[in-house]
Amino acid sequence: MLLSSFFYYAGLLTLTVSPQAPPNPTPALPAAILRALPAGYVVLNATRGDLNRDATPDWLVVLNKPDEAKTSDVVDHPTKRPLLLFVGGPGGTYTLAARSDNAVYCVDCGGMMGDPFMGLTIKNGYFTVEHYGGSAQRWTRYVTFKYDPATRTWLLHRDGSEQFHALDPEHGTTTAKTTKNFGRVPFTKFDIYQE
Repeated sequence: MLLSSFFYYAGLLTLTVSPQAPPNPTPALPAAILRALPAGYVVLNATRGDLNRDATPDWLVVLNKPDEAKTSDVVDHPTKRPLLLFVGGPGGTYTLAARSDNAVYCVDCGGMMGDPFMGLTIKNGYFTVEHYGGSAQRWTRYVTFKYDPATRTWLLHRDGSEQFHALDPEHGTTTAKTTKNFGRVPFTKFDIYQE
């Protein structure tokens, strides 16, 4: 099975085709971040990189409920997965800079393909949440946010997707919305569940 995906960064679109794989193994989180995580959740995925362009390592952390496969109902009540942004400071400190419960799809939002969450990517103040799902008709959704130094927050930069048939992944259709389409949308206001 092939996954056709793309990453959008600073005006460049890169298209790749690769086998579907689960999210990357989660690296060990610093103790300061582990202490700041809300009760009742476990870490689904975490990625380290420079989120605010200050050359200090930052972290993206996706959380989920241990029983989400039993409680989530994609139609009426999806069990949300918080995405937390921690910015690094002096001496190994970390501050929770932003949280969104609507940036990562639920465990049963991928249709027949199961859990659609594929992972996170950070690069030079941009970060992307990657999803893949469907059945015979497959889809990807890559949502990219960009750090805005003027407001010291992250804004929706690009919301891109591709649809293709499993037997013909090379002939899909690609769509992308940018700030020209949606304006200034803060990370904390973005809702992946709203079409």
